[in-house]
Amino acid sequence: MLLSSDIWVSALLRRVEQAGSFAYIARRGDKSFGAVLVKVLNLRTRDTYVLREAQKGEESVWMQPVETKDEADLDAWIARQATYDPDIWVVEIEDSAGRHFLTEKVEI
Repeated sequence: MLLSSDIWVSALLRRVEQAGSFAYIARRGDKSFGAVLVKVLNLRTRDTYVLREAQKGEESVWMQPVETKDEADLDAWIARQATYDPDIWVVEIEDSAGRHFLTEKVEI
């Protein structure tokens, strides 16, 4: 991520809002360097997934670090990540089609 975390998160929130969906910051991390998790809830199917930026070779991609679609399991995983990395951000998106609104490369 080339932008500071707070600016990047603000841009994501704006993209979600412009598309008519809802997003909020569930956890604020370090303003400049905090990693970001994006948790997405599909309002139709109630499926949930989490994306995290990862290095794949020399490029950066967003991937699912956890395969479960159970929201309680994902929340527990996020809580554990926050204990390891107190600088982490968590953005939650609620969308009727389960879209993540990321413009970067995503591998699901």
